[in-house]
Amino acid sequence: MPQRPDLSDLNWNLLRSFCVIAEEKGLTRAAKRLNMSQPSVSLALQKLEDQLGCQLIFRGSRHFALTLRGEKIYQECAEMFRAVDRIGVLTEDRNDEEFGELRLSIISQLHSPLIDEAIRLYHQRHPSISWRIDVQNSAETVRRITNEKAGIGICLLTKPLITLTCRHLFREEFGIFCGAEHSLYGRTEVTSRDLQQESFVAFTCATEGMGLEPMIMLREGLNLGNRIGGSSPDLQEVQRMITAGLGIGILPLPAAFDEQKAGRLWPLRLTDQPLGADVFLVHSPLTQPTPPEQKFIDLLEELLSLYPDMG
Repeated sequence: MPQRPDLSDLNWNLLRSFCVIAEEKGLTRAAKRLNMSQPSVSLALQKLEDQLGCQLIFRGSRHFALTLRGEKIYQECAEMFRAVDRIGVLTEDRNDEEFGELRLSIISQLHSPLIDEAIRLYHQRHPSISWRIDVQNSAETVRRITNEKAGIGICLLTKPLITLTCRHLFREEFGIFCGAEHSLYGRTEVTSRDLQQESFVAFTCATEGMGLEPMIMLREGLNLGNRIGGSSPDLQEVQRMITAGLGIGILPLPAAFDEQKAGRLWPLRLTDQPLGADVFLVHSPLTQPTPPEQKFIDLLEELLSLYPDMG
C-alpha cells in the first residue's frame, strides 16, 4: 500500500497555480493570468506533483487534459478556494463588529409594530449585540434611570418629564370594558358620570399609587375606581376578573380584541372623553447612551421618519 504524502507543509501558492492551470486549460494562458512566466508556472506544477506524489496533467498531448486524480484534486482545490473567498466576504461585513448588551426596560403587554420592527431590524444589523428586556412599570423605569443616570426605557407618561430626555413614540389606545354579566353590557354609549360609582378592577400598580401607569392616569382623569372590586399586577388576570363580572376595567384595545370579538367583553364607549396614553422612549440627559443604546435610539428615529404613523 503506497505511503500517503506528508502535506503539512503544502504550499498554497502551488495549489492556486494548479487551479488556474486547470481553469485556463493550459500553461500559457495560466501564466498570463498569474502574471508569471510560463517556465515558472511549469516549475510550480512540477513541485506540486512531486509533493503530492502523483501526476496531475497529461504531458505530450496536443490537447490539454487533467489526469483522473488531477481532476479530483482540482475539484477539492476549487471548493477550498471558494471557501477562502467566502471568508474574505465575511471579513468585509461590518455588521457584527459591535459587541455588548442592550438593556431595555419596557412596560408589560405593550402591543407595538414600531417596537417589534425596531427589535427585528436592530438584530439584523447588529447580530452580535445581545438583548436584555426588563418588564417594569413606568414609575420603576423612571426612578431607575433617574437614580442610575443610565439605561433606556419605554414608558407611558402623561407628559414629558423635565428630568429625562423623552422622545414621543406613539399613543396607545385603551378602552373601558365590562363582562357579559354586567348591567352595562350592551350599552352603546356611556358618560364618565355613568361609570364613576361602578366597581372597578385595577392593576395592582395602580392601586399602590404608581402614578405614571396609564390605568391610574386614565382612572383618576375619569374619577373611576372609588370602589375596587379586584386587582392584579397581571393583565390577563385583570381581564379575567372583568369578564367574570367583578367590575369594569381599563384595558389596552389590542389585548381585549379576542375577548371582545367573542362577546365576553363589552366596550363602554365614552361620549365625552377619548381614552389613550402616550408612549415615550426615555433616557438620562446627564450621561451619553452606550453605543448599543445609541444605535437603538437612532434606529427608532429612522423608523419614525419613514413611518410616522407606526405605533
